[in-house]
Amino acid sequence: MAYTFLGGIHLKENKNTAHMKAELFTDVAFVAIPMQQHIGAPCKPIVEVGDTVTVGQCIGENNEALCCNVHSSVSGKVTALEPRRVANGASVIHAVIENDMQYTVCPDLKPVSKPLEELTAEEVISAVRSAGVVGMGGATFPAYAKIQSALGKVKHLIINCAECEPYITANHRLLLEQPEAVIKGIKILIHTFGVRKATIAIEDNKENAIELLEQKITDKALIDIKVMKTKYPQGDERQIIYALYGKEIPAGKLPADVGCVLFNPETVASIYRALSSGMPVVQKRITVDGDCIKKPCNLIVPIGTSFKDIADRCGGLKKRFARLITGGPMMGQSQWSLDAPVTKGTGALLFFSETKEEIGQCIRCGKCVRACQMHLMPALLAAYSEKGKYEECERLGVMSCVECGCCTYVCPGKVPIVQYIRNSKGAINEQKRLLQQKGGN
Repeated sequence: MAYTFLGGIHLKENKNTAHMKAELFTDVAFVAIPMQQHIGAPCKPIVEVGDTVTVGQCIGENNEALCCNVHSSVSGKVTALEPRRVANGASVIHAVIENDMQYTVCPDLKPVSKPLEELTAEEVISAVRSAGVVGMGGATFPAYAKIQSALGKVKHLIINCAECEPYITANHRLLLEQPEAVIKGIKILIHTFGVRKATIAIEDNKENAIELLEQKITDKALIDIKVMKTKYPQGDERQIIYALYGKEIPAGKLPADVGCVLFNPETVASIYRALSSGMPVVQKRITVDGDCIKKPCNLIVPIGTSFKDIADRCGGLKKRFARLITGGPMMGQSQWSLDAPVTKGTGALLFFSETKEEIGQCIRCGKCVRACQMHLMPALLAAYSEKGKYEECERLGVMSCVECGCCTYVCPGKVPIVQYIRNSKGAINEQKRLLQQKGGN
């Protein structure tokens, strides 16, 4: 029986690239690497214009909490250090590097010398932090901080291989192409947390990956595979924990508070590479798809590669696109420029043509309530948010919304429910910030 959760929706999967092996794309003239690709404080550049850099060389760092080092993804010359807009609209310093196409590896990179069984948790955390590993499923939470905060609390280590968003197949291909890196990364985390075993949670639409992992995992007592029903948003950490263990995370709490910790498979593979070779995060696996792109595919690209270069690599556009989304169509972000770069959190580039839908009215059908896996009342939250009644929204639990978009997707009245909810959460957070600022003064 496949594991599942309450609520959610069944989407047309559109996993058009699931059978396409990821291709390495390195023929880029320039990369623009943001100094902030993580939740937390931005890095400060430690290189200057005119410097020559190598692959894996640290080019940005900051010792503040929740900060991850940034590294060069190519070898070549730094031609600019300039502010540019990133996906959320913030202005962040980018290091622009002219690629010499040699991909000379930084000579300072070294594997961890100790065998795994002799490594302390602190040594693993240090290596992961130096390598700039973040949650590469899109959350971009620094991996070292997640490990650090969960030590001593964790009974269940979960590798989240759901990849439940339509179109995206980058993680699926990783499991098929580099299962050993994922398995070895899992063993590092098992040792670090001191747990008895880990669980790979994967949806039942990835049969070939499940079969291959079953073959590659030699110690079934150490790593088991639990197959989940294909349903959106199965990849949400709260839903996976409920599906596997029947545990609900209280509002405002983290998975570690119920004895669980989750990692994306690309994050796990990056942890393995960091310890086995010293190589930090300098590449990203992405899916490129949508009705406007000529050749949908999976790619492995240097961090900082522009969306334009990627579109050109995929044969260009067969028609004008109206929307470019980074990530999945349900929770991804619309972009305004093809000059923007791939970062550690970019999982997909989706080029879609225009679809015109008139915004309608709520017809009180209750579909959004049935679809909400957080058991909220989305239509009511949207109505209060539209009228600016944010206190009512907070009273009704709006801050527990994970913004999965199920409510908007199923709404026959075409009400942009999740956008109203985002507006409400933003207003509540701003009110709290102002109160804290006032109290501090």
